[in-house]
Amino acid sequence: MTKNTPPLVPVMNTEEVNRLMGEVYPQLNSEYADYVATDVFPGGCTVRLNANERHLRPGGTVSGPCLFTLADIGGYVCVLSHAGPDALSVTTNLNINFVRKAGPGPIDGHCRIIKLGRSLMVFDIDIVAGPERLTVAHATGTYSVPPKR
Repeated sequence: MTKNTPPLVPVMNTEEVNRLMGEVYPQLNSEYADYVATDVFPGGCTVRLNANERHLRPGGTVSGPCLFTLADIGGYVCVLSHAGPDALSVTTNLNINFVRKAGPGPIDGHCRIIKLGRSLMVFDIDIVAGPERLTVAHATGTYSVPPKR
């Protein structure tokens, strides 16, 4: 951060974000609590996919769409927790690189806000899994921040 950049301070905590997502996006975890925010901190968040057999593709690997969803949820949690609880924030861009395969178990996404402006939030997320917590995917994305009403 440069000297002129104010620190990013969350306006919602982890519990508040999970509750809001349950209200405005109930289909995400309609039957199971697979995707959850586990931490919100200044300038970022941590999200988790509790991956099991439902998330596997042939060969016992967690599917790309599941990891992509985790990356997108990381951005959503960051924008909600730092820009405010406006559920109409939307993804405008998301790029992901798959680095190695992930098996079932907890998969964590460590998300960092790169820039939070009036209308856009840019972020990146390192997705880690396995006993060694190695990077299985890395993504960068942009969320549109709705104007304050």
